[in-house]
Amino acid sequence: MEKVIRVGLLGAGTVGSGVIQVLEMNRRQITERVGAQIQLKTVLVRNLAKKRPQLEGYVLTDNIDDIVKDEEIDVVVELMGGLEPAREYMLKAMEHGKSVVTANKDVVAQFGKEMFAMAEKHDVDFMFEASVGGGIPIITPLKQCLTANKITEIMGIVNGTTNYMLTKMTECGSDYDEVLKEAQAKGYAEANPSADVDGLDAARKAAILASLAFNTRVELKDVSVEGITKITPDDIEYARNLGYVVKLLAVGKDSPEHGVDVRVHPVFLPKEHPLAAVNGVFNAIFVRGNAIGEAMFYGQGAGSLPTASAVVADIIDVSRDIVNDTFGRVRCTCYEQKRLCPLEETESSYYVRLLVDDKPGVLGLIATAFGDAGVSLKSVIQTQRNIVDHAEIVAITHAVRHASIQAALQELKGMPVVDEIRNVIRVEKEQA
Repeated sequence: MEKVIRVGLLGAGTVGSGVIQVLEMNRRQITERVGAQIQLKTVLVRNLAKKRPQLEGYVLTDNIDDIVKDEEIDVVVELMGGLEPAREYMLKAMEHGKSVVTANKDVVAQFGKEMFAMAEKHDVDFMFEASVGGGIPIITPLKQCLTANKITEIMGIVNGTTNYMLTKMTECGSDYDEVLKEAQAKGYAEANPSADVDGLDAARKAAILASLAFNTRVELKDVSVEGITKITPDDIEYARNLGYVVKLLAVGKDSPEHGVDVRVHPVFLPKEHPLAAVNGVFNAIFVRGNAIGEAMFYGQGAGSLPTASAVVADIIDVSRDIVNDTFGRVRCTCYEQKRLCPLEETESSYYVRLLVDDKPGVLGLIATAFGDAGVSLKSVIQTQRNIVDHAEIVAITHAVRHASIQAALQELKGMPVVDEIRNVIRVEKEQA
């Protein structure tokens, strides 16, 4: 008799419904690839009275014990979102000997170590491919395909909302408020968009990616975060004229000199960089390793079916482990305690845009202020931009420590000729 792997599903929203759809429409291929039939047995929902046509024929419950204590269920798939009770339910499932699949970036970023330890203790799998990048395969490549490499850099566009907004600002010259309203109208941005536009969503994903890529534990609190709320059409235009595009990137670097540096912020990205052509709601993750060189993973970072594709792939992997009795083949190895580079020690080039008095000698005073702080300027542009009695100065620095650029900005703030520091954005270096 053909073996049956039974699944309990926690949450039947957008992604949960997509998982059911993928399991049903690809049932024959999945059975052939696993060597067993995958059967969804029970679905946990918040409100049993709510009508759910897509769940007709499945057992519904509002009691987690009906799933975690059911000895017939082999795999628990958590798609509820949020920290609690999702974290509690996943731990409980593993305590009862069930492997867990999740798309929950919040739990993985903040409690990943606890999850991995529980999986190892009870000899089950904990899988989370869909927690970063939606349908883009990146977690499995980092855990398996790229393990022959020492990865020195991982950099990605991992939030579709902000990438859509920056793309629209670039293509149409729209301002931030205008594109935010458009993104909300299209369903790309929440009514409260702060997790996206302030960079927190990307920061959670950055912590997960860096932990796996650099074989160390990076927590959310270790990630320096800056969002896109200060980006203006003027910044976009200057970037274009200088040969860059503006992107919100999750950046992770590992160097012998500085340690592990993980941050999320807007950057001026050279137009020639592979990530520069990633537009709209698409995501992409760029990896540099000492054997593979450069590689990029690209695709839809959200949505019902793309994310469900990654979730079902994890269910298939877990099911194969059950069939072959090979749990824990690929454990998370991110337990090495590498030095985390403080923000002040990180190095980058910077774009600095200033509003200054339009009078002789101002440019020299500005250059002197940068020099006194140990900041070398690569290029300087001065333009009036129809501002009466004022001018804008745009400077691109050479690579400097964050502490040095902060010292320069503090000096500039105290200068009578400087009316406003309008923006400061990191500049990513050209590809070697």
